[in-house]
Amino acid sequence: MNRLLGILLICIPGFIVSGQSVAESQDAGVTLVVLGTVQDGGSPHIGCARSCCAPLQKTPDPGRMVVSLGISDARSGKRYLFEATPDISRQLHDLGRVGRGEPDAVPDGIFLTHAHIGHYTGLMFLGKEALGARQVPVFAMPRMRSFLEENGPWSQLVASGNIRLEPLRAGAVVTLGESLEVTPLQVPHRDEYSETVGFLIRGPRQKVLFIPDIDKWERWETPIERLLSEVDVAFVDATFYDAAEIGYRDISQIPHPFVSESRGRWDNLPAAMRRKVHFIHLNHTNPLLDPDSAASQSTRAAGYRIARRGQKFRL
Repeated sequence: MNRLLGILLICIPGFIVSGQSVAESQDAGVTLVVLGTVQDGGSPHIGCARSCCAPLQKTPDPGRMVVSLGISDARSGKRYLFEATPDISRQLHDLGRVGRGEPDAVPDGIFLTHAHIGHYTGLMFLGKEALGARQVPVFAMPRMRSFLEENGPWSQLVASGNIRLEPLRAGAVVTLGESLEVTPLQVPHRDEYSETVGFLIRGPRQKVLFIPDIDKWERWETPIERLLSEVDVAFVDATFYDAAEIGYRDISQIPHPFVSESRGRWDNLPAAMRRKVHFIHLNHTNPLLDPDSAASQSTRAAGYRIARRGQKFRL
């Protein structure tokens, strides 16, 4: 009966664990969980009365949280958060349900990509007004660290010992335990307050690429296709589906690789490579947020995946 239940759970969207049952993923090994998939402003989006948001104002979708990944290492009992979003409270609870630890335990480390609001402002909930955490390791690049040290209210978190800043350097491996490593990859983006990185996450079985924000693939000196060939799973920037979607703002001021552009580069790649791609960091206008949209159906039919909160992967 337990084996049958495990098989059934694997078939439920959001409970995929790379061929392992949820129960198995909680007992041993390293598990990655998708904690959020939406662009910084969330969904529904502030000030949006369009059809993409209006129904959600009345009936919110609890699955629409800002982009974040979590890792639970059952061997060491440690858990790590990638991005500190405004939804950090619910996301830490979700991360705590993976493995055997306390459901709402403080993470053993937080990795930040850059200083845009959806990616670091959740740190505020670690301060005295909320959790009052002690010495939570926050891994950040040099400019990101300086930004947190020199500007309130983030500097108060440092001075009060709520967080402890840990240095990152582009290309330098951070070893988190036996067969678990994280490597920051610097990427071009709107770097007003900090540099921007993605992460290469290496577990005992699989390697994962996480790049939620980048300007355009062609502006990066590293060919994205080479990285796709080297990893097992890739969570990549899919903020906008195409240019028409964002006609109410100057798209030159918010450059991202459109999904249509990424597909133009990758549709002729082997099916095995396309299956690695999980589109993430979806703007509130992006039709990929709706699993029944024509864009979602077309994207899945072409062999790609669309990241959904709750998906789990054995690393």
